Amino acid sequence: MIRLFHVSDVHFGAEDRAALDWFAAAVRDEAPDAVVMTGDLTMRARHHEFAAATDWLKGLGVPLTVEVGNHDLPYFNPWARFVTPYRRYQALERLIERPLDLKGVTIVPLKTTARFQWRLNWSKGRVSTRSLQEALALVEAAPKDGLVLVACHHPLVEAGTRGTADTRHGREALAALAAAGADAVLTGHVHDPFDIAHAVDGREVRLIGAGTLSERVRAEPPSFNEIRIEDRQFQTVARIMDADMPAIPLHD
Repeated sequence: MIRLFHVSDVHFGAEDRAALDWFAAAVRDEAPDAVVMTGDLTMRARHHEFAAATDWLKGLGVPLTVEVGNHDLPYFNPWARFVTPYRRYQALERLIERPLDLKGVTIVPLKTTARFQWRLNWSKGRVSTRSLQEALALVEAAPKDGLVLVACHHPLVEAGTRGTADTRHGREALAALAAAGADAVLTGHVHDPFDIAHAVDGREVRLIGAGTLSERVRAEPPSFNEIRIEDRQFQTVARIMDADMPAIPLHD
């Protein structure tokens, strides 16, 4: 069995220290095969927030891949946002949008953030033609006898959560990824866990969202997802940081 820990929206600068320690302890004690981090490492993309996030991620000690979230683009520095938006990620460069190929499962990155959009709310998602084509090439190159999971920050379509993504070109991207052979899309952004089966042209694709390990909780307490994979079948379990709440199977 392959076990993935899917975590998102840790928001260093508004982090929940107890939640971070709880997650790190779970990684140490249970040794998952990999960690998938789907964005918003920081709150305002400040240097000290990235430094703290880098130390925390490197301390996990397992294979991992990291997506960029909208909060990870410079907030107070327009020059940095437009000219060098990912410069503060340099210490994590080898982990950013890193494809992971485990035995039986391939994890493909897809960027959904944008430094500029023709709308007022730039926190929402956008899939560019270039980003989609890069992801499709990786999906199509993945072994045909294994699962293909796409990792991005914004849900490509809405999942009925309190928070929304409003991802432009998301529905078209989901259809293209499904046609190419993707089995699921792992996301963050909305701060609540979900696992929804979505039909695309007669094919089922799972939409899986992780909660948050920050103080910015919404409907659920701090949480992360455990994804258990065996023989092309997989189950998502929401691990809730609450002594009175057991792990919650989201989909089987």
